[in-house]
Amino acid sequence: MGYLIMAGQLMLSLSILIVLHEMGHFLPARLFNTRVEKFYLFFDPWFSLLKRKVGDTEYGIGWLPLGGYVKISGMVDESFDTEQMKQPAQPWEFRSKPAWQRLIIMLGGVTVNFILGFFIFAMVLWTWGEEYIPTKNVTYGIYADSLGVDLGLKDGDKILAVGDKPFDKFNYNTVIKEIVIHNAKTITVQREGQVVKVAVDDKYVDLLSRHENKDKFLFGARVPFVVAEFGKESPAQKAGLQKEDRIIALNDTSTAYFHEFFRRIKHYPGQDIRVQVSRKLESGALDTLDFTFKSSPEGRIGVYPYGEPYHFKTERQDYTLMQAFPAGVTKGMTILFDQLKAFGQIFKGKIKASESLGGFASIGKMFGAAWNWERFWTMTAVLSLILAFMNLLPIPALDGGHVLFLLYEIVSGRKPSDKFMEIATMVGFILVLGLLLFANGLDIKRWLFN
Repeated sequence: MGYLIMAGQLMLSLSILIVLHEMGHFLPARLFNTRVEKFYLFFDPWFSLLKRKVGDTEYGIGWLPLGGYVKISGMVDESFDTEQMKQPAQPWEFRSKPAWQRLIIMLGGVTVNFILGFFIFAMVLWTWGEEYIPTKNVTYGIYADSLGVDLGLKDGDKILAVGDKPFDKFNYNTVIKEIVIHNAKTITVQREGQVVKVAVDDKYVDLLSRHENKDKFLFGARVPFVVAEFGKESPAQKAGLQKEDRIIALNDTSTAYFHEFFRRIKHYPGQDIRVQVSRKLESGALDTLDFTFKSSPEGRIGVYPYGEPYHFKTERQDYTLMQAFPAGVTKGMTILFDQLKAFGQIFKGKIKASESLGGFASIGKMFGAAWNWERFWTMTAVLSLILAFMNLLPIPALDGGHVLFLLYEIVSGRKPSDKFMEIATMVGFILVLGLLLFANGLDIKRWLFN
């Protein structure tokens, strides 16, 4: 069910972005009296799922969900309608329009995606605001996972800064981004009352960007193990544990924090264990109780702990409508600049392209297995900006390729021949198709071998 929800969110998000992107080409084309023959969501080789002709334009939905398109009369595009281009140019055709009008038509799609991304970010901030845990409130420090330990972090560290960026909001993804994209060389932590700078080796730019590590994390917040809920057929509940009990020891070994208990219990699958808890009585006093029972064959006790918000006070930043718009633009611009820097890291060889690329499955996982509208719209905003950025790349068959040739025509006064545009578009189309197949092939390979 989770995979269907991810696929549904991805399909809805891409459908919205594709339709509005193509509308960005369609509207200026019609404004300049240029005929649009087709307006399609998804591609329709050989047949379409739905279609209806209104005026000169056929509107439809194709069966191949790899994008969408508008077919503009008199334009060399991925339809490769060379017969039309052999006929004398007509006044309603794209090729008959002045270069500046053609440039506006070609820039319409990415312009819509840029504006849409900023707008959605603004609406998300206005509707939901931003809730976060201030790092200063994480009073128990962190616990380091295997990658974090390898990096040099230790249980109990309190992170103060990553490179030159203060670590004000508790989010391990901030640390990864600063190392991978911004080349942070140090992590400043408070350790046993002392301020310590942990050196970050260059190898972690590559290591933290690898696909095999994308679902791993460097660290988490240390939290006490307080019982929130019980699972079905919970051995702990049957033994007498109650909600709000704090688990403090396993087999006479102190487990003051949840991660310590979780690590130890895995060594006792299906075995008799002794769990010590601290329980608050009605009088307000604390009582220490021992319970002996058998763990599950998987090494579990059927208890769900309270998460970070229970232990640490969160803060929330709300936005008025007028505040949300500049904040949304700032958030979107940060993503775009990070994308540019990530490309720079790839060109420098610090990040492997094969590790950072992913197809539809990788994108779908980013939406999550549960439908959450805040996350859905945030991801849609991110994808809109990435779609705009990628479409601006100077590759023939993409909007950026057409823009490049149009700028050449405006500056030089010479228009590239239709034959040259046909060959360039074919090369670009093969390149884009190859990249698409490669990215989705990586997803299939990861699924088969991971």
